Amino acid sequence: MRREIRPHGELARVAGGQHGVISRAQLEELGYSDASVARAVRSGRLHRVFRGAYAVGHPGLGLHGRCLAAVLSCGEGALLSHWSSAWLLGLSGSCPHEPHVTVPQRGHRRSSIQIHHSTIIEDEDRVKAEGIPATSTERTLLDLATRARRRKLANLVDRCERLGALDIASLDSLLARSGGHPGRATLARALDIYRDPAFSRARSERLFLALVKKAGLPRPATNLFIAGHEIDAYWEQEKFAVEVDGWGAHRTRVAFERDPRRIEDLKLAGIDAIRITARRIEREPEAVAKRLATFLAQRHKALGLDPARSAISESRS
Repeated sequence: MRREIRPHGELARVAGGQHGVISRAQLEELGYSDASVARAVRSGRLHRVFRGAYAVGHPGLGLHGRCLAAVLSCGEGALLSHWSSAWLLGLSGSCPHEPHVTVPQRGHRRSSIQIHHSTIIEDEDRVKAEGIPATSTERTLLDLATRARRRKLANLVDRCERLGALDIASLDSLLARSGGHPGRATLARALDIYRDPAFSRARSERLFLALVKKAGLPRPATNLFIAGHEIDAYWEQEKFAVEVDGWGAHRTRVAFERDPRRIEDLKLAGIDAIRITARRIEREPEAVAKRLATFLAQRHKALGLDPARSAISESRS
């Protein structure tokens, strides 16, 4: 007959490092038999949270304790995942009442736990946050891409970027080995905007001038200095300027402080200016051209230009 050890101090120590919870397997390692576990439950020393996972001392667990209890309940290799992992990693502000857990093998069924199954989780897809095994940021985004609406997924990726946790190289690696994962294509589309446009300044300029010509708008002067700044495109008659932006050139503190000052200097010189991203020029040229025409028409009207001498009117006649 097995001797029961029941070291209460050791029990408290283990649970204290695990948000107040302990698994059945850990209780066995401490010498607790089925009978001693049952007695501890009856006496209120243990409180069942999920099958095979207990709160120690009192039932009042926080969210971290409940999430870890769900992972412990699901056994070896289990990871907090989906919306629960998004909350743990700071991507979402709310934690689901029923924790989401991904397991490597089928057959797990747990009341009040959302169980997911995956056989394509690698070591790099696993992290431990707040002492809780969870899917990595990249894997969490991939899993949520299967169900989240496009705008919601975009918000998650944006949040990830603002946290400094958006690693495109790691995400590309994950997508490359994800095979038939149902979120693969959706996540790839959501990440597309974060990839630097593959054009140089010359290519960006050519694309911009091409959309201007196709829309029948007057050709602007390009790359000239006005009010102390080099301007990408300028319509002198309408005193209207366009700055073509690529993300790589504007993600520093210096650029953050400098760019608004450029616009202010142009306005003080009587010039209206807008910024258009290089990506928009490539992806939605017709929409960009339509807005350019509207801006130019507004400037023409605001300056009281002679309609008969308008470059816009001439280009459309």
